[in-house]
Order: sequence, then C-alpha cells, then structure tokens
Amino acid sequence: MCLASFNNEAGRQKDTEIARLQAKGPKDTEISRYRAKGQKGMKKVDEVVMSSMPNPNVTHPVPGFPVTYVKPTITRSNIVVGDFTYYSGEDFESRVTHHYEFYGDKLIIGKFCQIAADVEIIMNGANHKMNGASTFPFYILGWKQDVPPLSDMPHKGDTVVGNDVWIGQKAVILPGVHIGDGAIIGANSVVGSDVEPYTIVVGNPAKTVRKRFDDELIALLHEFRWWDKAIDEIQELIPLLHDNDLERVRLEIERRLAK
Repeated sequence: MCLASFNNEAGRQKDTEIARLQAKGPKDTEISRYRAKGQKGMKKVDEVVMSSMPNPNVTHPVPGFPVTYVKPTITRSNIVVGDFTYYSGEDFESRVTHHYEFYGDKLIIGKFCQIAADVEIIMNGANHKMNGASTFPFYILGWKQDVPPLSDMPHKGDTVVGNDVWIGQKAVILPGVHIGDGAIIGANSVVGSDVEPYTIVVGNPAKTVRKRFDDELIALLHEFRWWDKAIDEIQELIPLLHDNDLERVRLEIERRLAK
C-alpha cells in the first residue's frame, strides 16, 4: 500500500471521528467554526479530534462492556503493565496468583496485550520444596518445621509477557515464563516454557503450532515497534497493522524504517 493510500485511509478515519463528535453535540459548533477557517482552522479540528483519542489511563474503555485496561487498576508494585493492555473481565490482579513480595519476582506485561477471561498467571510462590523426600509444606500448615530458605525453593525468576500478545481464555501461565512480542496463546493452554515472538502455541503443555510470519517480517516488526509510537501515529498505522497483504506490509515498514 503506497503512502497516499495510507494517508487517504487516515483522512477517512479522521472524517469519521469528526462526524462522530458532531453527532454527540457538544463539540459540533467548535468543529464547524474551525472548519470554516480553512487550513489553519483544520489544525484546530485535529486538536479537537485528538482530545477524543484513546486514553490508556481509563479503566473501562468501552462503557457497559466488561473490558478493563489493566494498567490503571494495578495496585501491586511487583506488577508492571504497559499502556492499552486489556483484560476481558474485572480485577485482573486476582488472576495473578501466589504472588508474594518476599519472593521478589515480578510480572511484567507489555503494551497492547489482549488477555481473555479467566486467564491465570501463577507466580513463584506456588512452588513447593522439591529437593527432599516430600513436597508437603508442613511449616505453612501448623507443623513444627523451620521455614526453608528461598534458596531451597524452585524460583524461576520474573514472568514476562511482551507487546501485542493475545492470551486465550482460561490459559495458564506458569512461573518464570517469557512470552515474546506478537505471540498467540491458545485457549486452555498451559504455558510452562518460553514462547518465541510471533509464535502460536496451544495445548497442555503448550506446544508450538507455527510462526505467524517469516523471519524477515518478524525482524522488521521488532525493529518497527509500532506499540511504542505516539497515539496519533498508531491511529494512522491501523490500516497497515490490519492489512492482510503481508508483502505490502513488509514493503511499507521497510519504507518507514528507511526514513
């Protein structure tokens, strides 16, 4: 897709947004007044439109619909979530289990991830001591036993989810897993090992089905990092990001990276 095509699409999206704002009423007069002033006025129209662009700091981006932007809901210092990542439900933190501060592990999730309902992310606190004859945690359940040092406990480090990752319904992510950018986790999968970027995994244990794209396009997407761009630029990129013609996508990303 050539630059002109993308700009035309962005223009159509802007006109659609302006029409939506006019239909709402409060900004109708403001937009009409600026439009009447010609090119200079259109800069003000852009400002009005941008004031209604997506906000990563709202909790419910779609009123009346059970989707939650996760970042503004986080209360724990050991959970870090990027902008626009959403969970299909309420109280995302309740889906992060066995996460105790004294373990020192973090859950780190990137931007624009899509986390379906009833996903569970299990942290290192779920692990039992495994290097003895029994795994039973006597010290927790009222028996006389010294608390084992953390060095004796299985500890697999931080759990890290990249950007633009889709995690299907009721998937389970086990401690210490790293999931790369653009990966897809199938519903009901149990992920116990790392997932490569732009890879689809399914099952229990989760196994690789295939890579989503060839290595060249994956490398370009890693370099392009669309999720780190400004909101207005991402808005303009949506036709590219959802284009089914991957060769056209590759060429356009190469062109933009060469600027």
